[in-house]
Parts: sequence; structure tokens; C-alpha cells
Amino acid sequence: MNEQHTFVVCAYKESPYLSECIESLKAQKVKSIIKIVTSTPNDYIEEIAGKYDVPCIVNTGKTGISEDWNFAYSQADTPYMTIAHQDDVYLPDYTAEFLKYAEKEKTPLIFFTDYGELRDGKVVKNNELLKVKRMMLIPLENKMFWKNKWIRRRVLSMGSPICCPSVGYCKDNLPERIFKQHFRSCEDWEAWEKLSRYKGSFIYCKKILVYHRIHEDSETTAIIQDNGRSAEEYEMYRKFWPALIAKLLVKVYARGQKSNGI
Repeated sequence: MNEQHTFVVCAYKESPYLSECIESLKAQKVKSIIKIVTSTPNDYIEEIAGKYDVPCIVNTGKTGISEDWNFAYSQADTPYMTIAHQDDVYLPDYTAEFLKYAEKEKTPLIFFTDYGELRDGKVVKNNELLKVKRMMLIPLENKMFWKNKWIRRRVLSMGSPICCPSVGYCKDNLPERIFKQHFRSCEDWEAWEKLSRYKGSFIYCKKILVYHRIHEDSETTAIIQDNGRSAEEYEMYRKFWPALIAKLLVKVYARGQKSNGI
């Protein structure tokens, strides 16, 4: 067991994919501490926690996606942690790559990877959205730019190409709360924008180490269908651009997100 890294799985209601997610964490080449957190406790989650001998911690405080993620973040006592999304699958090298990269950096902030999608049980490694996100991340393929705040902010100024489920957090160099209780659809982008101002490294691993599941009941699908999404995106773009450019980028970004829906 590696005492440096913790996976904290955010479990919500009765996801049929929760077991597959936990099995992928158990199958890591470098073993980590694994915990489940939930704000919707039920027999189903308890049974799965018991089956895999994983502690289940109930969030009895504020709830909502941002607060649930902050609660998950707070439950890791190790220097490195990952908030695992219950529907997704982590490839066996994920933890090993995270620790290898992070321990080479003086002040690592976050680690993130390329990813594929799971659609109808099949792995999709290329589609329009994935290609665009990879293009956006090209500057961060060069590790000399990982510490460059200007480059990081230019990458984020065009949208959020960072795969949220793939993000590993280097807690020693980060604040106690990562996410604001502000957005529903852009809370991760808002967090990366905040952290992009910190001194340290945004570590990008080009390997596909996570499969993000897209299905009718997924949070990603619900977010894309959220009518308030464009307003949130406009607010994010205004952190980087004047109003006219921000409005144009919202329209372009919305078209790109269509390939991420069902």
C-alpha cells in the first residue's frame, strides 16, 4: 500500500458503474488508499463499500457538486489525492504516473492526463471534442511551460481542456478548499483558473489514463443540457477576455460541447 496517494470516490445515489470504478482503483499497479464519500447514503453504496472493504464516509454538511468534491478532497490525509468519479475507469498506470511526475517537481500543483470516453460500453479515443482538447493542451506537452502562469492562463482562456476526473491534487501546495459553491457546470474550470495563479507546476501527462463514461444519467450529460451553462461560460471567459470576444467564444464552445452529449 502506497501511503502517498488516496483515491476518494464520490458516490451518488445508485450508479451501476460504481463497482467497475472501484475495481479499476484496486487494479492500479501502485496501490493507494481508497475511500468512498457520499451525500446520498443508501444500502447500495454501503453494500459495495463492504464488498470491496472500502470505508464509506457520509457528508452530513453542505451538499451539491462543489461541496461534495470539497468534502472528498478533505478526506484525504496523504500528500497526493484524486477525486475519483463513480462512473469512470482509471487505467492501471494512473497512480504510478501521477507519483512519478509529481515527485520530480519542486512545487507540483495538479496532475492531469489525456483521456478517452466510454460510450455504450465501448472505448472512444478520438472524436471532435477530444481532438480539440488535445490541441488546446499542446503548449503543456512541453514541461518547461508547466510553471508558466501566462501559458497556463492562455490555455484556459479558450475553454477547459483539463479532464476533471483525471486530475490529481498535490495537497501540500494547495488551499484547503479547491472548489467554490458558485457554478454547476463550470466549477472545475473555475478551480483551474484560480490555481493557475499559484506558483508551481500544472503537470500534463499525454497518456490516456482515464476513461470518462458518457451516458444519459451522467453528470456530464446533465450539465451539457443545463440552460444556465452559457451564462457560466460567459462569466469564465470574462476572466480572460473583453465582453465581445467572450460572447463569441461562448458560441464556439457550445458547438464543440455537442459531441460530448448523448
